[in-house]
Amino acid sequence: MALQSIEQIDSHQSFGGKQLRYKHQSAVLNCEMTFSIYLPPQAEQCSVPVLYWLSGLTCTDENFVQKAGAQQHAAEHGIAIVCPDTSPRGEGVADDPEGAYDMGLGAGFYINATQQPWSQHYQMYSYIVDELPELINAAFPVDASRTSISGHSMGGHGAMTIALKNPGRYKSVSAFSPICSPLNCPWGDKVLSNYLGKDKSNWQQYDTVALVLTKAKAATQQQHLPGADRSGRCR
Repeated sequence: MALQSIEQIDSHQSFGGKQLRYKHQSAVLNCEMTFSIYLPPQAEQCSVPVLYWLSGLTCTDENFVQKAGAQQHAAEHGIAIVCPDTSPRGEGVADDPEGAYDMGLGAGFYINATQQPWSQHYQMYSYIVDELPELINAAFPVDASRTSISGHSMGGHGAMTIALKNPGRYKSVSAFSPICSPLNCPWGDKVLSNYLGKDKSNWQQYDTVALVLTKAKAATQQQHLPGADRSGRCR
């Protein structure tokens, strides 16, 4: 993927580091996107670990930046924090027909939509996993080998499913009040049926509980293979 140009739209000094905000044209989401990044003072001297924070329903890239107070701790420990937006936005981007908060703008759910009209823009999984990190790694002094991911509510759902689907990619994953099983809640019924279609088997890849159960089942089967000991290693 060719390196995209980014435009700085805000900058503040914060605990010896810099709280920055940028916009760029996303090829994956087919719209202009914004993201915020905190660079600790250590980033002036070397590449630093980076944490991706995924926010919840109705949020933008600014909610965590303005309300969490994380900059002080990030400065102390020398960690960059990237806060993406929670959905594609702009003219032509589909929204909930009734204007509800739990689908459409501000509710990307960190998945790749397959159904119209959502699939044209709602490819948040690919944006968070591929496009945005490539941009961040190229433009800022971060150490891609020390990447972590976390989030709240819808963002906790995103952080956990992304980490489970990309083993070894993240040094840590954590979540605050996450939506653990959209397969089994009204939010999931509404959003996943619209974004992914009615076939619930297609929803499982974006359900933390389903992913954990699948991995546990695979591990159990491995342990019972002929010629393997209880750890799953061959004797």
